[in-house]
Amino acid sequence: MELFQTLLDWYMDNLNYFTVALLMAVESTFMPLPSEVVVPFAAYKAAQGDLNVFLIVLTGTVGALCGSMINYTLAFYLGRPLVYKFAGSKLGRIFLLSKAKIQHAEDYFKRNGRTSTFIGRLVPGVRHLISIPAGLSKMNLRDFMLFTFIGAGIWNIVLAVIGYFLYEIREQILPYVGYILLALGAGFVVYLILKGRKNKKTISRKY
Repeated sequence: MELFQTLLDWYMDNLNYFTVALLMAVESTFMPLPSEVVVPFAAYKAAQGDLNVFLIVLTGTVGALCGSMINYTLAFYLGRPLVYKFAGSKLGRIFLLSKAKIQHAEDYFKRNGRTSTFIGRLVPGVRHLISIPAGLSKMNLRDFMLFTFIGAGIWNIVLAVIGYFLYEIREQILPYVGYILLALGAGFVVYLILKGRKNKKTISRKY
């Protein structure tokens, strides 16, 4: 627990506008980094007066847009065969990708059209991959950037409000914060392990 508290303190000390933008950019690519461990913590720090919550939402949204642009650009130029080949490769599995996930994101995109880049930013399991089918379909770049920015902005506002709310009730939850964060961290690790095993079993059945 002491080690975890040390890591948490280090993380909070290094949370600033640049790191928020950087982490949100990573989160919006195919990297398995949840935004829930970025914006709420930064908003909690803002509630203490160390940062400005509006700038956190802005920099986080700009970072998310930059990360989405990476997925969009890769998909746009690589095309469907190479994207699916990468998703089914060993490297793709390291990033918790699979052909099924890409197909799911594509199906969602086809059902909802260009607004899916806005709506999809609010849907778990789709939000960080929706830019891939947008690139595959060669969606208009201006529309993609606009809808992605709005969707990511709304999501970041929700996360920022959660962070602010946690600060407001900090006295009640303070004795349990370490345990809650530890449980969330452990749960995320278990999730990664289970997803990795599931993908491995799916691939072994196919071959």
